[in-house]
Amino acid sequence: MQYTIVIEKAPSNYAAYVPDLPGCIATGATREEAVREMRQAIEFHIESLREHGEPVPEPQCTATVVEVAAVAG
Repeated sequence: MQYTIVIEKAPSNYAAYVPDLPGCIATGATREEAVREMRQAIEFHIESLREHGEPVPEPQCTATVVEVAAVAG
């Protein structure tokens, strides 16, 4: 499965979450570490859902980058 993750830069680290898996979050000192931790968090989250007999949501979210012209302020 491939889940979309959102990575946000915080003041002292990076935080990530999965829109399709509410409550599934991770952090890391670097972007790469946050992605690595997120992969593990997703695996644990899915494992927990299965252990509790809950459905595992299919990936639905997608993401893209939109380029816009800078506006002078």
